[in-house]
Amino acid sequence: MESEAIMTDTLSSAPVDRDGLPEVIRRYLTVHNAGDASASAALMTPNAQVTDDGKTYDGLPAIEQWLNRAASEYTYTTTYVGAAEVAPDRWTVTQRLDGNFPGNTIELRYDFTLEDGLIRRLVIAP
Repeated sequence: MESEAIMTDTLSSAPVDRDGLPEVIRRYLTVHNAGDASASAALMTPNAQVTDDGKTYDGLPAIEQWLNRAASEYTYTTTYVGAAEVAPDRWTVTQRLDGNFPGNTIELRYDFTLEDGLIRRLVIAP
């Protein structure tokens, strides 16, 4: 079940619930949470870049490998905490992950940069 809490950001004009996110971000969150690496990568530009856990993955082949590894490494559930529009092409989404990884619970910020209706850059960090 998704949380009703909504985060704010000083650069955002208003907090955003999940339904208010751009479609590509909503779709990414849905397919990524389902562990579908191919569908997740399909929502990114050919020259996309992802940074997660201090490592950067450039281009779709590297990103799809990262997605496949991430999907099989741990079992977890996600809860949408909130989001903010940072700029017309930049959004920050916060999700809480509960699972079998060290610490068992963490809140992660997903910083999306969009280009032509796709994800150009994604930075994931606590």
